[in-house]
Formats: sequence, structure tokens, C-alpha cells
Amino acid sequence: MSTTLELILLLFLIIIALAVTFTKDLLMAVLIFSVYSFVLVIIWEHLGAPDVALIEAVAGVGITTIFFILAITHTGRREE
Repeated sequence: MSTTLELILLLFLIIIALAVTFTKDLLMAVLIFSVYSFVLVIIWEHLGAPDVALIEAVAGVGITTIFFILAITHTGRREE
């Protein structure tokens, strides 16, 4: 069961990474990237590293997403 869950989460990470790569809307890319970080939080917690999961939640999901959204508001939302 544990191996199956890990494989599903890793496959989901690959799909999310591809979605971020191919999207043209920068705000959507940031939101998808925050989902990627959230899935990483779940993986780290599942692997028994709650300290790493907490740092990923704060840095990856929280601060990075906020900074990216602020940068997008000062530039354009669409990639040219």
C-alpha cells in the first residue's frame, strides 16, 4: 500500500510539472506550482520528515506563491 501511494504521488508530481511547463497563463502556472509544492508536503510527511514538510509548506506553498503573484501583478499575466 505504501509503495502504491508513493507511485501515485510521484506520477501526480510529474503530471503537475508538465502542466506548469506547458501553460501560457503565468498566474495559472503559479497556482499549479503551489499545488506541486503541496503534493511535495504530502510526500515529505508520508516519508516521515515533518520538519521538511513544514518548511516546504511555508516556503513552497506560502511565500513563493505570494512572491510570484506579486511579481505577476507588476508585469503581465500572459506569456508572449
